[in-house]
Parts: sequence; C-alpha cells; structure tokens
Amino acid sequence: MKKGIPGIRGTDHVGFNVPDIEQATKFFVEVIGCDYIYKLGPFQSDDNWMKTQLNVDPRTVIKQNRHFRLGHGTNFEIFEYQSVDQTPMPQPKNSDAGGHHLAFYVDDLDIAIEHLKSHGVEVLGEPVSSKAFATGQRWIYFLAPWGMQFELVSYPNGKEYESDAPVKLWSPKTPAE
Repeated sequence: MKKGIPGIRGTDHVGFNVPDIEQATKFFVEVIGCDYIYKLGPFQSDDNWMKTQLNVDPRTVIKQNRHFRLGHGTNFEIFEYQSVDQTPMPQPKNSDAGGHHLAFYVDDLDIAIEHLKSHGVEVLGEPVSSKAFATGQRWIYFLAPWGMQFELVSYPNGKEYESDAPVKLWSPKTPAE
C-alpha cells in the first residue's frame, strides 16, 4: 500500500501573514527579486465562514492577499489580516511552537549576503558550512523588515546526501536565468 495522501505531487505554495502588505511587496520584489503575480481581496463574511474555513475569528477581514513567484521554486502568498484577536508583531522565533522560516537558494552566498546588506537588511551572524549529510551547503539567516526569519542556502556542487538520493529534483549546478 502506498503511503501518504493519494495523488499528492508536491508543495504548491506557502502562505504567511505580514503586518504591512505594501512594505512586504516592496521587500519581496525589490530586495528578494520575486515576480508579483496577482492579488485578491478584501475578504470578510457575515456568517461563520472565516471560522469554519480558516480557523480565525468570524469577524476577521483579510484586507488582501498577494501571490509571488521566485524562479523555479514554490509560489508563495502573503496575507494582511485585520482581526480583533490578532497578535501583532513580533514574529515567532524558530524555537517557538509554530516558528518558521522561508529559505531561498542562491548561486553565490557571499554575493547574495552583500546584496542584502546593501539594502539595509539585517543579516544574522556569519555563513555556516553544513556537515554530515548536508556537507557542501552553506547557509545564513536574515530578517525581513517586519522581523520574519528567512534563510539563504547555497550548494553549487551539491550536498553529500544528493550523491545517492533516489530522486533528484533539480541541479544547483545549472546557472540562474
């Protein structure tokens, strides 16, 4: 018997909330380099739809959500919510339940770090060289203007575990377009 959800093929998109959708759009397009695809909203409901479908307060308003694409990776969408029970900033830390980060692959980690710094982005620490199965990878974390954690990763010659992985999704040796 096959494991998992029948017919599942992979990750379609990742969604997360931001406190200011205009600020976030500028950050993703101008600093990160995403393509802005489309927007939807506002959304609100006079019944229990928001609670039933999204597990939020029924009076919640989604001011807008916007969809982005970055190269050949998974799409993502950002939301700006307005809700009476909303917890404003700060973003959860990686160590908090529900903590998260979004990682972007780059061809040259050092050049990418300099780009972020030239845009006033807070870069955390120094690049880390992974070990064991991830040997060949370097990574570093950085923060969005609203405090969300992001990561840059690079492994231009592959990672150790990829040498005998049964499925290879892409080759980092192919230059970016």
